[in-house]
Amino acid sequence: MLFFSKHIQKYFHLPVILFLFIAPSNIIAQSNNVYVISIDGAINPASSDFIHESIQKAEEANAQCLVVLLNTPGGLLKSTRVIVSEFLNSPIPIVVYISPAGSQAASAGVFITLAAHIAVMSPGTNIGAAHPITIGEQKDSIMLEKATNDAAAFIRTISEKRHRNIRWAEDAVRKSISITETEALKENVIDTIALNLKSLLAIIDNREIETASGRRILHTKDASITNIEKTFQQKILDILSDPNIAYILMMLGIYGLLFELYNPGSILPGIVGFICLVLAFYSMHTLPINYAGLALILFAIVLFLLEITIVSHGLLTIGGVISLALGSIMLIQTDSMLEFVSISWEVIAITILITVAFFAFAIGMGIKAQKRKPTTGVQGIIGEIGEVSQDLRPEGTVKVHGEIWNATSLDGNLKKGVKVKVESIVNLKLKVRKSES
Repeated sequence: MLFFSKHIQKYFHLPVILFLFIAPSNIIAQSNNVYVISIDGAINPASSDFIHESIQKAEEANAQCLVVLLNTPGGLLKSTRVIVSEFLNSPIPIVVYISPAGSQAASAGVFITLAAHIAVMSPGTNIGAAHPITIGEQKDSIMLEKATNDAAAFIRTISEKRHRNIRWAEDAVRKSISITETEALKENVIDTIALNLKSLLAIIDNREIETASGRRILHTKDASITNIEKTFQQKILDILSDPNIAYILMMLGIYGLLFELYNPGSILPGIVGFICLVLAFYSMHTLPINYAGLALILFAIVLFLLEITIVSHGLLTIGGVISLALGSIMLIQTDSMLEFVSISWEVIAITILITVAFFAFAIGMGIKAQKRKPTTGVQGIIGEIGEVSQDLRPEGTVKVHGEIWNATSLDGNLKKGVKVKVESIVNLKLKVRKSES
């Protein structure tokens, strides 16, 4: 009996001994580190790519959590869905912190904040669905209702998953309501309010979080902070995702290529124009482009070009201005009223003014050139003063514009050195008279 009990004790302590060997390795593997990124601006493909890579880096380092400092007026709903999916399937805890004071999480920012494992706001911030004015064509009421219902269902799913206020979340989509940080805490929209990042890490310390990979307990009070910056490629994509930049690049590209076509051999305008167009198309690939608007812009350029060659008394120019204005307004077409993306009215107005001024200058120079007396070729030599280079008896040669021409005198014989005036030209032979001057 004693022998049996000793063996039981031996095998009973075996799991404990194994645990003692295994536990330290797990403890060592857990990094006492917090990764922090900043999203300051519109939500676009660059933002979603940056968040995706940041989550991967934090996961590889086995960080305690990833803190997202958020300040956004909204953005593309497609990019927002990608980010929300990343948050819901993240193996590490995600903390969205609307900071600093004066920041907002509007429109798409509401979805992102509610999808976080922990949602935090700084004093002096607000959260809610901004309702930007739709620029361009009016949307069909049925399509708009479908888009709104889809967004409402999407935000209800997020709120239910994170145990947040479902009623408020749906009202944020349908009624575009916004609230302060204290109201958000009271309405169970966020988890807490923090003055700064340090106080935030102290508040969430020892919290148990349910992630895609299982439950985790945060140890963030004395954790070291690692800031992740956007890569150069992500910064460039972020800039190009601005619809105003895409619009300006497209117009510069069109003008550059037109200048090269009308002045072959200039080289630089063609190179710059081609690069601008490639960047513009790359940018438009990430934006909701309305091809009817793009077609109107191209049609406007055609009308401006025709104005140079066809006398329309300004009618083509007026049509070009109207087409360019309508196309610019319609160029960006969003699928949801929640999407905060459009071309600035100021950019459109300045572009139209510059375009009109450019083509008005080109048309004016063309008309002036048509009225100017010819200076080259056969017509350009009539009326010019020359000098007899070989006696005219009555035929000989004269020198006009530094060129030697066969000539016939209409005033009889003329000696070498006499000034003559070109009266006409027949079969490349000048008819000249003695110049009174």
